[in-house]
Amino acid sequence: MRRADRLFQIIQILRRQARPVTAAQLAAELETSQRSVYRDVAALIGQRVPVRGEAGLGYVLEGGFDLPPLMLTEAEIEAAVLGAQWVIGRRDPGLARAAQDLLAKIAATVPERLRPVLLEPVTSAPEAGQIAPDRLDMARLRQWIRAGRKLGLRYRDEQGRTTERVVWPVTLAYLETVRILAAWCELRQDFRHFRTDRMVEASFLDLRYPDRPARLRARWRCQLASPSAGPS
Repeated sequence: MRRADRLFQIIQILRRQARPVTAAQLAAELETSQRSVYRDVAALIGQRVPVRGEAGLGYVLEGGFDLPPLMLTEAEIEAAVLGAQWVIGRRDPGLARAAQDLLAKIAATVPERLRPVLLEPVTSAPEAGQIAPDRLDMARLRQWIRAGRKLGLRYRDEQGRTTERVVWPVTLAYLETVRILAAWCELRQDFRHFRTDRMVEASFLDLRYPDRPARLRARWRCQLASPSAGPS
């Protein structure tokens, strides 16, 4: 790997991590020696790249620094193409259009030498089989999750029983043939998971729930470790 590429990769690794990254970790990912890492970090600092830290403690990339957003490697383009193919194959119209737009933007800005990686990919994500139909506006649901607003549901479980409840939507999981909404349920006073194809009716309430969306998601992830987030 050329030194210029290695310097770029060090910046990418530091930008990816929220915690300090040690020279040993950098050397392992870059497949080089720690001594080379020390020299490279010193070179970055000399070029006024805001890397902070020291040997033995680790390094972080301070805020206020950014790279041109589309300095992409072949592997990064392949990852973007594969992810876009998977999204398109899940047949959510809003996200499918966004994935197609993403590929078009990348194609319009990457160097000519990298365009074949995008237009003639060596990886593929097959389209999903029979996907259960969604019973609500998925684009609006994603908007409600980001805004931290409540959702009213009439929901039919796998036994055919129908309940009405108000939930605080947390995240939307795209599985192979179904989508599942994770949410805090006011009826059960706990996290529950709801298949979007079993939603008989959904009301998008103009009411914010009394927590930040990121904090609610953190609570949900924590509870996933102890399987107490039971069925709906």
